Amino acid sequence: MPDVICNTSPLSYLHFLDLLDLLPALMKQIVVPEAVIQELRVGRERGLSLPAPEKLPWVTVKTPASAKVLPMVTDLGPGETAVLALALEAPGSVVILDDGAARRTAMALGVKLTGTLGILLDGKKLGRIKQVRPVLDELQRMGFRLDTRTRIAVLSRAGELV
Repeated sequence: MPDVICNTSPLSYLHFLDLLDLLPALMKQIVVPEAVIQELRVGRERGLSLPAPEKLPWVTVKTPASAKVLPMVTDLGPGETAVLALALEAPGSVVILDDGAARRTAMALGVKLTGTLGILLDGKKLGRIKQVRPVLDELQRMGFRLDTRTRIAVLSRAGELV
């Protein structure tokens, strides 16, 4: 089975939604870079309610072998950069990213990807989410960037476009 490597925002949003358990239900095991662990730790130290993935039995923490894997990518944070570096080290892996620039970089590198919205759609297929629409509404209330076209596409794929 290919590695599934997750960034900070999907972990955070799924945690806020109380849907973090979708990840092991869908993927069994995920890889989280040390840089993502650090980003979440900083958020918890600032008083935010964020997960501690290093304490979850279905998470493996890894650090990329080389910090110089993506020298041309300057507009990504440490978490996104580490996720993509690990993906390049494990051909065939899948990344879970929400950030637009990181997603564009993944596509340019030929890395398979999904994001929080893809996880929600898969969760509905699995029967773990009854309706995607109220979850999208809650995500948007939390500040998740979701343009109208993407919202319509997600609701259509979920069979909830009315």
